Amino acid sequence: VDKDALDVQVKERKIQEEIEKARDEKFANDMKRNDRLVCLLEERQKNEIKDMNKALREFQKNQTPETRREFDLNDPEALKKDRPARVSDTDPRCTISGLQKFAGEDLNYEQRMKFQKEQLREWSLQQQQDWKNALADQKLADDLYDKYRVEIDQKIMEEQRKEEESRRAVCTATKDFNRIQAAELAHKKELDKSQTLRDNMDEITSLLRGDFLSENPEQALSPLGNRVLPNRWKGMSQDQLMAIRHCQKEQALENLRTKEQERQRDAEWDRQRVQAARAQLLLEREQQRQHRERRRDLDFMNAGLSQEQRARNIYLKEEEYSNIPTAQYYAQFNTTTR
Repeated sequence: VDKDALDVQVKERKIQEEIEKARDEKFANDMKRNDRLVCLLEERQKNEIKDMNKALREFQKNQTPETRREFDLNDPEALKKDRPARVSDTDPRCTISGLQKFAGEDLNYEQRMKFQKEQLREWSLQQQQDWKNALADQKLADDLYDKYRVEIDQKIMEEQRKEEESRRAVCTATKDFNRIQAAELAHKKELDKSQTLRDNMDEITSLLRGDFLSENPEQALSPLGNRVLPNRWKGMSQDQLMAIRHCQKEQALENLRTKEQERQRDAEWDRQRVQAARAQLLLEREQQRQHRERRRDLDFMNAGLSQEQRARNIYLKEEEYSNIPTAQYYAQFNTTTR
C-alpha cells in the first residue's frame, strides 16, 4: 500500500470538506442577510404607517373648537349671535340641516354647479395623480428588488463556477498525481525486472562456465595419484538427477505463483483505485444535486417573500388611498357649503 498517496488523498479530502463547509456558511450568511433586509423593509413600512397615524392624530388634536364644523351646535353664545334664518342666497348659515335653501332655489345655481363640477374634476385628477405616483413607487420598488435578486443570482452562479473550477483543478491534480505514481511504479518494476534478469543471466553464465556444471573430469583427479576426490566428483545417479529436476520444477512453480500473486495484488490495487475514483464521482454528483435542491428552495422562498411583500404593499396602498381621499372630500365639501 502506498501510504504517502493515501495521506495525500486524505489531506485533499479534508481540504474539500473545509471548502464545502465554507460554502455552506456563506449560503447561510446570505440567507441571514436577506432575512435582515426583509425585516428592515417591514420595520420601515410599519414606521411610515405609524408616523402617518401620528400626524393624523396630531392634526385632529391641534384643531380648535371654533374651526370644527359642529361648533355651531355647542356654541354657548348661539342665541346672542342668532340672526334671521336667511338673509340672502349667499348666507353661510343656510346649511342643509337648516331647511332654508333647497336645490334649485338659489340665485347662483349655475355658478355653483360649475364650481362643484370643477372641484370634482380637480379631486379626480388629484386622485389619479396620487394613484400614478403610487404605481410608479411600487414599480420602482419592484425593479430594485428584481435587480437585487438578479445580483444575488449572479453572485451564486459565480460562486458555483469558482467551485466547479476548483473541483476540476483538484480532480486534474489527483489524476496527474495518480498517473505519475503509476508511471513511477511501472518504471520501478521494469528496472527491478531488468536488474533481476541481468543478475540471473550473470549467475547462469558463471555457473555454466564453472567447473561445477561443466563437469570437467580433470578436477576430480587427485594430484597424488589416480584417486578421485569425493568433494569434486560429478557423477550422479538417475534418482538424484530426477530429484534435482523435480526441485527445479517446484522452484519454477513457486516463481509462477509469486508472479501470479504480484499480478493479483496489482489488479487489486487498480480495482481499489477505480472504486475510489467512482466513489469520488458519485460524491460530486450527490453534492451537485444537493446544490440544485438548495438553489430551488432558495428561489421558492424568495418568490414567496416577493409575492407576500407585493400583496402587502398593494393592500396598504389601497387602504391608504381608500381612506385619505374620503376624509379630504368631506373636508372640502364642508368648506364649500359653508
